[in-house]
Amino acid sequence: MKAIRIVLSQKMAHYKKEETVTNKMTYPLPPFSTVIGAIHNACGYKNYHKMNISIQGNFESLNREAYTDHCFLNSVMDDRGILVKRVNSNLQSTAFIKVAQALKSTGNSFRKGETIQVFNQKLMDEYLKLKNINDEIEIFKNNRIKKVEEVIRKRAKNLKEKKKKFDKKSEEYKKLDLREKELKNLKNIIKERFDTYKYENYEKEISKYASLTTSIKYYEVLYGVNLVIHIQSDDDTLRDIKENIYNLKAIGRSEDFVDIKECEYVELIDNFEEGFEFTSKNSAYINYDLVKNNSIFFEKQKKGIPANGTRYKINKVYDNSTGKRIFSKIDVLYTSNYCIDDESKEVFFDKEGKYIVNFN
Repeated sequence: MKAIRIVLSQKMAHYKKEETVTNKMTYPLPPFSTVIGAIHNACGYKNYHKMNISIQGNFESLNREAYTDHCFLNSVMDDRGILVKRVNSNLQSTAFIKVAQALKSTGNSFRKGETIQVFNQKLMDEYLKLKNINDEIEIFKNNRIKKVEEVIRKRAKNLKEKKKKFDKKSEEYKKLDLREKELKNLKNIIKERFDTYKYENYEKEISKYASLTTSIKYYEVLYGVNLVIHIQSDDDTLRDIKENIYNLKAIGRSEDFVDIKECEYVELIDNFEEGFEFTSKNSAYINYDLVKNNSIFFEKQKKGIPANGTRYKINKVYDNSTGKRIFSKIDVLYTSNYCIDDESKEVFFDKEGKYIVNFN
């Protein structure tokens, strides 16, 4: 079988486990979906090109690194956190300008200027002006709008009572019904105009401000990563990968740069001579079915003895026909010191590089 073998290294890498939040844990090797995505990006593909992947490798060490997590609250709080103005509140952007910060856990007030540190006085003045405008709007609403609405409500109620005295087909009933509808329409017009005024003069601008809280969280980082990736696909796709391999800048995070050591065509064999046996030097994601049927077994163990390793459900490709990314998952065992022999099935051997190749 024809395939491409890519050998690369990374000084550091983080392959995030989706379900981890406070302590962002990493997979020991990149998931299939991460590699497929990186390859598609390097080749400039906009649509999925079917490919099978084999991933193996190792790393020197794993450490936890601290980072500051930023969380925007749903509302602007007057007595806590950091008051910020978003650069573009219409987009899911994390860019912001710090306006002021509360200095104590309690007893602060941005409006009163109590125990806060101001970073941008111009924006602080703008924020306070907006809050004052909102106060004036609320006073107007309570003193004027609500009184008018109450008058309209009472008149509409009286008209409704008067209508009960007349036949629905009578002229008197029709006149009263028309007047009642006019009052309801007037109430809707007043509300609409008030809401528009409030939005244009307050809500639109205040929505650009937010309360930001920060906390220390951690993520795991692998150091000294070495990967061997085999890819099986059609001839055109393999050619594209080889021609564009140096467009592959990172795997994992955008800062997890790769150093391409090798990208070569290889021929893989799956018919093994009698007496053949080979033990891998790398750790790898092994398809769990191959472990169960003893196509892959473990050094210094007899076939049939349970395997040692960590079982994962690893993402490969996704379907977004419903508008959401739904990944197909591959059941794998992450392990090392695994072997194949002349009876192994559905597994390949890279004779030139001395690698066991297990496509998923």
